[in-house]
Amino acid sequence: MSGEGLPTRKITIDEADLRRLQADVWSNEFAPVKLEMDGVAMDARLRFRGGHTRNYPKKSYEIHYGDNGILHWNAEFDDPSMIRNALSFHFFEMMGLPAPRTQHMWLEWNGYPHGVYLEIESVDRTFFRKRKLGSRALVYAVNDKANFSLIDPDTEGAKESLLDGYRVMHGNVARTEKRLTRFVRGINRLPRRSLKTFLAKRLDVSVYLKWLAGAVLTGNYDGFDQNYALYEHYSTGKYRIIPWDYEGTWGRNCYGRLCGSDLVDVKGYNALTRKVLSYKDCRRAYRKLLKKMLETKFTLNAIEPVIAEMYERLTPAIRDDFTRKWPFRSFEAEPELFRSYIEERRAIIYDTLNAWKD
Repeated sequence: MSGEGLPTRKITIDEADLRRLQADVWSNEFAPVKLEMDGVAMDARLRFRGGHTRNYPKKSYEIHYGDNGILHWNAEFDDPSMIRNALSFHFFEMMGLPAPRTQHMWLEWNGYPHGVYLEIESVDRTFFRKRKLGSRALVYAVNDKANFSLIDPDTEGAKESLLDGYRVMHGNVARTEKRLTRFVRGINRLPRRSLKTFLAKRLDVSVYLKWLAGAVLTGNYDGFDQNYALYEHYSTGKYRIIPWDYEGTWGRNCYGRLCGSDLVDVKGYNALTRKVLSYKDCRRAYRKLLKKMLETKFTLNAIEPVIAEMYERLTPAIRDDFTRKWPFRSFEAEPELFRSYIEERRAIIYDTLNAWKD
């Protein structure tokens, strides 16, 4: 196997350290490794990452290296195209919303081929510094309890903590948690008139609507209650949102199963979305945004060239990669599925917009 045309990353790990990681795939413990990247060898640390994918034979990894460098290497084991995450983040950038940068790579592991991976930029201090975005605090939504609600989705009772589902990544932890708790409580308990003022003060509504439109257009059912990053913009103090983990999109779910183009409600999900769209001016802004995307960005003319470029780069390496779950013929067939999804999704959203009068 070879990664023809793709950048190569090399990992050397001691067998004892590898066995320690494999003994508990759900641990977030790191192991020391040697990393060779862009021709430079360095010390690094590596751990398994992901949710249900940790049980897969081809693991995904988080790499820490150098001066606070962090990368995510996704096996994309459930995605026959290997591009759903990359295409989704590219689409968010097309919409004008910051999203992690990606590139496909070839991994070698203790001298042996490990196949094609998607390298994903970490959402961290470096992410904001590169984009000249001020961030007072950053919070990850790590599971589906991060639904902006007072209700636990598992027990259907009150949450033990309004911080359930969230993990503070940077910022003063105590103050960040206190502000986030107040935000979630305010969303759910303030009377309607007070809530609108509260949202205007604490939420960047225009950014939120862009994120909502992106999740709805790409069909990420799993992305409303988790798999996003929330940060407090430094100068305004308002929450802004960044997408994360968009493998289950464009006509397949997070397990790689085919799903209908109507899987995701055009009005989206979660408690915050319902509150925002309860106001007529927000609904109008959201509908206007969706219509603009249907006319400009969410079109075959705009998206198919991106798919073709990714496929041209990937195809030689995918043909040689026998670590994947999917046969090469499945990879070859995916562009037609993307085409069908885009056409069907456009029709669904147009129908909804035409019927959505208030």
